[in-house]
Amino acid sequence: MAGYKSSYFYVVFWQNLKRNRLALAGGCVVALLFVVSLLAPLVAPSDPNAINAWQVLSPPSWQHWFGTDELGRDVFSRVLYGARISLKVGFVAVGIAVSIGTVVGLVSGYYSGVIDTVLMRLVDIMLCFPAFFLILAVITFLEPSIWYIMMVIGLTGWMGVARLVRAETLSIREMDYITAARCIGCSDRRIIFRHILPNAMSPVLVSASLGVAGAILTESALSFLGIGVQPPTPSWGNILTSGKDYIEFAWWLSLFPGLAILVTVLAYNLLGEGIRDALDPRVKH
Repeated sequence: MAGYKSSYFYVVFWQNLKRNRLALAGGCVVALLFVVSLLAPLVAPSDPNAINAWQVLSPPSWQHWFGTDELGRDVFSRVLYGARISLKVGFVAVGIAVSIGTVVGLVSGYYSGVIDTVLMRLVDIMLCFPAFFLILAVITFLEPSIWYIMMVIGLTGWMGVARLVRAETLSIREMDYITAARCIGCSDRRIIFRHILPNAMSPVLVSASLGVAGAILTESALSFLGIGVQPPTPSWGNILTSGKDYIEFAWWLSLFPGLAILVTVLAYNLLGEGIRDALDPRVKH
């Protein structure tokens, strides 16, 4: 019976999601970006760090689709490899944030009382600090590294997930099947992770999808400011940094990485909103 209900849930979810064309478009773009980032060594026409002094700041052409930068490097190849960095940061950072937020939300919502009060006050304190400036402050004291960036973004972005999971847990723990699980002697850990967690994953999925977009924007902003991914490793943010000095006559250096950030963030936002609507029974499909 449980397997049947689970299968029915996924069928209904997929049917609801298919009706949202914008969400499907966002999902297709996300899937395409994922495939392109994995196949970047095969798709990219040249080495993203290969310098060509004879083709400095060349405009877009059949040979260089996105033009070249101030060192003669192919911008198309650098944008493709930059997608790998941005998606890696997005997934790892959100994975850290979702893991911490889910555990905090489950524990806080299930036990309530003093534990709930302490954890929620910790969340309130973290929310008092502007996230981006907190990340800037932490990154300033660390050596610029993609791993530090992913950890810092993840460690400063779990509070929203914690609140969502706590709200779901407060509702689910009053259900009859949770009471039945307690009566037959199930441990708290089993109840939390076997019965409550699977039923509280809906807001986590939505938050994760939207969180990837936020993490990509944050990484791009840090790289643009010069404290994120360091050259010559290509990142959409540091490609934009090199383009700002030549924007008057080399517009392609800013246009194409900017479009990559715009399309990626928009796709994840559309997908996240589509997942939220598909999981919400109150929305008329």
